[in-house]
Amino acid sequence: MAARNNARKRAFQILFEADQRGTSVQNVLADWVRHSRSDERQPPVTEYTMELVEGYAQYAPRIDELIETYAEGWDLDRMPVVDRNIVRLSTYELVWVDGTPDAVVIDEAVQLAKEFSTDDSPSFVNGLLGRFKDLKPKLRREES
Repeated sequence: MAARNNARKRAFQILFEADQRGTSVQNVLADWVRHSRSDERQPPVTEYTMELVEGYAQYAPRIDELIETYAEGWDLDRMPVVDRNIVRLSTYELVWVDGTPDAVVIDEAVQLAKEFSTDDSPSFVNGLLGRFKDLKPKLRREES
């Protein structure tokens, strides 16, 4: 499962870079793919990374709406950029991707928060994604 872990990490990095640059995730993804093909020292962008980024892009407005609604006391623009993008990516995978156990998605998100964010971030990410896990059946019905 290290391959999926690396794919999630790269997808997070692409979302983070797009957020920082103020550009679309599709543009950053295309840059990463182009760069990985022209420089053999760069790791390839895997199919799962592309699936996560493209899937997030498809649901981005809905994902941001969910985060705004359920991240009590946090507006998206006030949320640390790392946390915002970990939650965005993980919300997509948790709610819309079948085949990965919910606990794995949440655990991977918490690990990303531990690696890239503040000491308080893992519990914030865990709590918010736990709420989405509980609401998942309702959220999926709303999308139908």
